Amino acid sequence: MEVRYERLRPNEVKNQRKSCPVAYIPLGTLEWHGPHNPVGLDSIKIHKICIRCAEEGGGLVFPPLYYGEAREEGLMDSNPLHVGAISKEMELPTENFELGYMRESPSEAFQNYQRLLLHILNQAQSLGFRVLVLAAGHYPLIDHARAAASIFHQQRRFGSDYGRPKAIPWVFTGYELVRDLYPDAGDHAGFWETSLLMALEPDLVDLSRLPEDESTVPGVISNRPIKESNREFGEEAVGNIVERALAQVQDRLDHPDKYRGHGLKF
Repeated sequence: MEVRYERLRPNEVKNQRKSCPVAYIPLGTLEWHGPHNPVGLDSIKIHKICIRCAEEGGGLVFPPLYYGEAREEGLMDSNPLHVGAISKEMELPTENFELGYMRESPSEAFQNYQRLLLHILNQAQSLGFRVLVLAAGHYPLIDHARAAASIFHQQRRFGSDYGRPKAIPWVFTGYELVRDLYPDAGDHAGFWETSLLMALEPDLVDLSRLPEDESTVPGVISNRPIKESNREFGEEAVGNIVERALAQVQDRLDHPDKYRGHGLKF
C-alpha cells in the first residue's frame, strides 16, 4: 500500500488518515558521507524508516526535507577538522563553508529552520493528523525539531485555539531508541549508517570505493571497520527502530492525555 502522502489521491489520503491519523515528516540534509555513500544519506535513510513505520503501523509519510539547516555549523562539510579534505574531494573552495558565506548567521539560520518546521507541523495538523512525527535523519536536527515541537505544543494550549483538539508532536532520530541493543549506534557514514542504508537502499552503497586504509577517509566516525557493513545487520537494526518508534506513536494515539500537559515528552 502506498503511504507517501504526495502520491495519493484525495480519497486515498482520507481513508488512510481515518484509519491511522499519524503524519511522519522526515528531516535530513545534503552532506558528505564518505566516498561509498550518497550525500543525501540522512534524508534517504529516515524517509525509508518512516515508510516502514507507516507500512507496518499505519499513517502517512510527508516528502523528506533536505534543506534549511545552517550550512556553516553542524555539517561534516564545514567541520574544522575535515573541511579541507572534504572540500578537496568535492572540488569546492573551503570558503564556501566559512562563516558569512550564507549571508546570515548560524543563529538566524537556526531560527529560520525552526520556523519552517513549525509551519510544517501546523500544516500537517490542518490536514487532520493527530500525531505528528518529526524524524531527524541528520542527528543535529533533533534539537531544532524538538524546539519546533515545543513551540507547537505551547501555541495550541492557549489563545484562540484553547479547547480545540490538538495534534501531538513527537521527535526521534532512530539510534537513540535502540542504544541499549547497539551501544555504538549513531555513527557518521560508518558501520552503523552504512549498514542501515544497505538494508534500506542497497544500490546506493558501494564499499569498493573505500581505500584499503579507512583511516584516510575524511569525515567518517565509526567504531567498526566500514567494510564490515552488511545488509543483515542493517535489517535487524531497522526492524528494532521501527518496532520501538511504533510503540511510541501508538501510545500517543491511545493515551493522548499523557502528552497534553506542560513539559512535552520526547
